[in-house]
Amino acid sequence: MMRTVAEHLAACLDIAQAAAPLDVVLLDAVGCVLAEDVVADLDLPAVDLAGIDGYAVAVADLAGASVTSAVTLEVMDAVRAGDMRPTRLVPGTAILIDSGAPLPLGADAVVAWQDTDRGTSRVQVRAQVEAGANVRQRADDVRAGETVLTEGTRISARHVALAAGLGRHRLKVHPAPRVVIVSIGDEIVEPGAAREPGDVFDANGHALASAVADAGGQAFRVAAVPDELRALSETIEDQLVRADVLITTGGLSVGQGDTVKEVLAPLGSVRFDAVAMSPGRQLGVGTVDGTPIFCLPGDPVSAQIAFETFVRPVLRQIAGRSSLHRSSLPAKVATGWHSPAHQRQFVPVHLSGSPSKGYVAEPTVQPGRAQLSGLARANAIAVVPEETRTVVAGDLLHCLLLDA
Repeated sequence: MMRTVAEHLAACLDIAQAAAPLDVVLLDAVGCVLAEDVVADLDLPAVDLAGIDGYAVAVADLAGASVTSAVTLEVMDAVRAGDMRPTRLVPGTAILIDSGAPLPLGADAVVAWQDTDRGTSRVQVRAQVEAGANVRQRADDVRAGETVLTEGTRISARHVALAAGLGRHRLKVHPAPRVVIVSIGDEIVEPGAAREPGDVFDANGHALASAVADAGGQAFRVAAVPDELRALSETIEDQLVRADVLITTGGLSVGQGDTVKEVLAPLGSVRFDAVAMSPGRQLGVGTVDGTPIFCLPGDPVSAQIAFETFVRPVLRQIAGRSSLHRSSLPAKVATGWHSPAHQRQFVPVHLSGSPSKGYVAEPTVQPGRAQLSGLARANAIAVVPEETRTVVAGDLLHCLLLDA
């Protein structure tokens, strides 16, 4: 009896929970999901700061200042950014100040350069300003005790800026899973290498590594392994040392020379099933020494569809993401086709349209055929439910967005 797609997905998600939180330096946190709330332990800014280059003044000293009637003030000091020595403004004077410098005591505004004659010992001010003008008030950005980043946030450059600005140099995150990809087959050669008759370039190793990175994982490829029990067994045992997740591709058919089942059976609890999906069908899932392992088909299109359906959600779950699945939207299909009985069919399509006018899905390959060129032209995958035997032009299907 075949497993349904839903049953196989549940089995995949069941063996891989979110990774234990890890305390890492800021740069290593980028792309990871925050595992704790970040609470500010200081105000930002910590003191009142000048918002522009100019002169720190007391507003009361500028009464009557205008373009035609300047007010002259003695310039008593100069304050640069980062200058934390105590400075006090004497009434009737001004202090030259840089943007970002602490506002002197007694000053309540900053006059911009362009409203003065830029004097260094005396300055003529030709404009009045209101109290607080051109001043970044203490705690205007962040107040001490405020939660500034919440658990579940995916860290990016803007979050690093805030954390660093508050003095945090480490963050607690769910680390990106380390994923090892093993391509299996005597016929597989590396792209760029000489190809003999019967050889096949390793599309899966490169494509799956790219898909892992896109899902937020760290991908590690190993050289293709031949269909030989000892070689495959040694490779898997060696790679378990550095893998949070292990993916094999190929070696799943029942023909001679397909060794995955024989190798994994004594190593762990890996179950192999025919899954009611097209393309795909034969898949494996389980653990070896506690490490989740996913066995995908050797056909590149089937491998990509299986990864999108089963492995990508797992990697996002391990990484602590709240949204596990790709976004989807309904679209009318441009043409009809027959779908396999009792199987969930995944068809590469090109979506066009808009939210206001609706979307149309045009298959990029004849449904039922596994073609890399068609998958490459697609920007979405249309999903045909198991109970649907005939898709008619104009039918509405949910489509998984590949580029979102």
